[in-house]
Amino acid sequence: MDRPHAFSFDLESSDAGCAARAGRLRLPHGNVDTPVFMPVGTQACVKALSRDDLYGIGAGLILCNAYHLYLRPGVDVIAQAGGLHRFMGWDRGLLTDSGGFQVFSLAELNKVTDEGVTFQSHLDGSRHFLTPEAATDVQIAIGADLIMCFDECTSYPATHAAAAQSMRRTLAWAARCKARWIEREATGQALFGIAQGSTFEDLRAESVAGLVDAGFPGYAIGGVSVGESKEEMLASVEWTAPRLPWDKPRYLMGVGSPEDFLEGVQRGVDMFDCVMPTRNARNGCLFTSEGRLNIKNQRFVTDFGPLDPACGCPVCRGYTRAYLSHLYRSSEILSLRLNTLHNLFFMLQLAVNARQAIRDDRFLDFKRTFLDRYLA
Repeated sequence: MDRPHAFSFDLESSDAGCAARAGRLRLPHGNVDTPVFMPVGTQACVKALSRDDLYGIGAGLILCNAYHLYLRPGVDVIAQAGGLHRFMGWDRGLLTDSGGFQVFSLAELNKVTDEGVTFQSHLDGSRHFLTPEAATDVQIAIGADLIMCFDECTSYPATHAAAAQSMRRTLAWAARCKARWIEREATGQALFGIAQGSTFEDLRAESVAGLVDAGFPGYAIGGVSVGESKEEMLASVEWTAPRLPWDKPRYLMGVGSPEDFLEGVQRGVDMFDCVMPTRNARNGCLFTSEGRLNIKNQRFVTDFGPLDPACGCPVCRGYTRAYLSHLYRSSEILSLRLNTLHNLFFMLQLAVNARQAIRDDRFLDFKRTFLDRYLA
C-alpha cells in the first residue's frame, strides 16, 4: 500500500486588511493552495462525479469519511486494494474525517463513554466499539494524506457543563490519538486536532490551549454548523482561529456555503468542506455570481441563456438554463452530474479568486463586491 512520506504547510501571504491568509499544503499526493474548498466524497465518491470530472474542475483535495468506509467496504478491502487512493483511482490529496460527526448525527444508535463509542451500524444493525486508537488505526490503514483525531461533536444547544464535559473528553481523546499516531510511526500522515467548546468562549479557549500544548501538524474547528445561528458560528470561529498557531493549517469543519466560506477566510481559516454545494445541486439549487438559482422554476423552461454568463465551467459554456431545467424535470441522471459539476466549480473558483485577492491585499474589497451581487 502507498504510504505517505511528507507533509508541510507554507504560509505564503496574508491580507493587510484582515486575518485572511494564502498558503500551500504540501501533501504526499500533491500540493494544494489555500484557502481551499474540499468536495465531500463521504463513501470514496463525490456523488454524481467521476475522478476525471473532479480533475477537470481543479479539485486537489477531497474529503472521505472513515466511519462509513470502515462499515463498507471495510478497511480490509481498502488495504487489499493498496489504500484508498488506489481503491478510488485518485492520485491527489485525501482527508478522512474520523467519524466524530457521525457519533453526533446518529446519536440514537450510539453510546458515548470516556473510553470510546459503542454504536450500531445503520447498514445492518451490527454493533461496534470505536476508540480513539481504533479510529486512528482505521485512518492509517486507509492511507489518507490528512487524518483527524476522534472527537465528540457537541450537540446544540448545550449547557456550559455538558459542553465542558464533551470538550474535555475530546481533548483526552486527542492525546490518545496522537500517542497511537506516533506509536504507529504514521507521522507522514498529518494528524489534525479538533477544537470543541460549543458556543462558549472560555471552553473554546481551553480546548485550543490543550490542543496547542499537545502539538499537532494542523488544527480543526469542530462543533459548528450543528444548528446554531450564523452569528454564533462566526463567534466560535473568531474565538478559536486567532488562538491557533499562525504557521499551521486551520480547518473549519462542515462549513461551505459561498458566503460562509468568505466569512471564514476573512477570519483566518484555510480549509473548508461541506456537502451543501453538492446536495443543493442534486435538488436543483445552483450557485451563480448573482445568487442562488432554482432551476425548477417555471421561468427557466424557455430560458436559452447560460446558467451563469460569468462562469467558465463546462456546464455554463455548453448548456442552457432551459436544457438544465428539462433534465431536472425529466429526472435525468445527467442533471445530477451537470448541476454538481457547476456548483463545485463555482466553489473551487471562488477559492482561487479569494487566494488571488489575499495576495493582492484586496480581500475585503473582493468579498464585498462578491456578496453585494450574490446576496442582492
